[in-house]
Amino acid sequence: MGTGEYSAGEPAPQRQVVFMGTPDFASGILEALTQSEYHVMAVFTQPDRPKGRGKGVQFSPVKETAMRHGIEVFQPVKIRQEENVELLRRLHPDFIVVAAFGQIIPQAILDIPAHGCLNVHASLLPAWRGAAPIQWSIISGDTETGITIMKMNAGLDTGDIISQKAIRIRKDETGGSLFDRLMPVGAELLLRTMREIEAGRAVPRPQPEKSTTPYASMLTKKSGLVDWTRRADEIERLIRGLSPWPSAYTFEHGKMLKIWKAEVVRSETGGEAVPGREQGNMNPEAGTIVRVMKTELVVQTGCGLLSLLELQPEGKKRMAVDAFLRGYRQSEGERLGG
Repeated sequence: MGTGEYSAGEPAPQRQVVFMGTPDFASGILEALTQSEYHVMAVFTQPDRPKGRGKGVQFSPVKETAMRHGIEVFQPVKIRQEENVELLRRLHPDFIVVAAFGQIIPQAILDIPAHGCLNVHASLLPAWRGAAPIQWSIISGDTETGITIMKMNAGLDTGDIISQKAIRIRKDETGGSLFDRLMPVGAELLLRTMREIEAGRAVPRPQPEKSTTPYASMLTKKSGLVDWTRRADEIERLIRGLSPWPSAYTFEHGKMLKIWKAEVVRSETGGEAVPGREQGNMNPEAGTIVRVMKTELVVQTGCGLLSLLELQPEGKKRMAVDAFLRGYRQSEGERLGG
């Protein structure tokens, strides 16, 4: 019998899948694959990282999921090395599925699977190509995002779009909550797309050459440092977009102060409050605390006022602002940052 043929009455052979991914978002996609008709024959994920202060190593969420299901795990430092390419050739998968793997896949690997390499990308491409599309969509104030299943090429998130599904971004959305909502959307859309590819119903379409947004660059801990000269609404979106990681923060008396939740102070007419009116000072410096009450801590920004609602002093647990103010005395006129 030729490739893909089987006798009448015999069950169709299970399609073989190699999965490549690393973070929580990818682990949810992998979990869905293990519960489907597809057989995950191997998982590739990033190498283990040091955890804490020399207390061993930390497995990626994808590795933990693979181990739980008894799937063989490979952790190449560089996927493009010839030994990894040869390994994948020997595995000869029908599909390679990639979700937030963290390495660029070379053309030699893209050519291996019978049905191509599929990428589960957490944006509506061509918007937010890059490593952190979920966070940047919130930081930038988008009202909509979604999932794209793309047939990968040698470019960076530039392959043909096979399917997409959009969702609305809520006004109180955080990076964490949007990850949680997009994960099942991505899993469902991936499986549906794989089935359509096998049935010959999928119709890939080329992406526009230029993205509609800036590149969604990788985030680091330094990305969370609040620039108080920015607008209040921009800072509020930064706080939500970087929750739970890497988290937004400032400095208070030389110590880090994480900011987990905040809201823009509105005037009685619903617009942004006029800066500095509370103290009769029309031009307080950005980062200045302009109002302190039992349950309120308001900071001047470059444009508008920001009320801090949930904070975490260095070395302490996160807490509501009223609990923070009971334990940490704040005075109007003091400045955050530095």
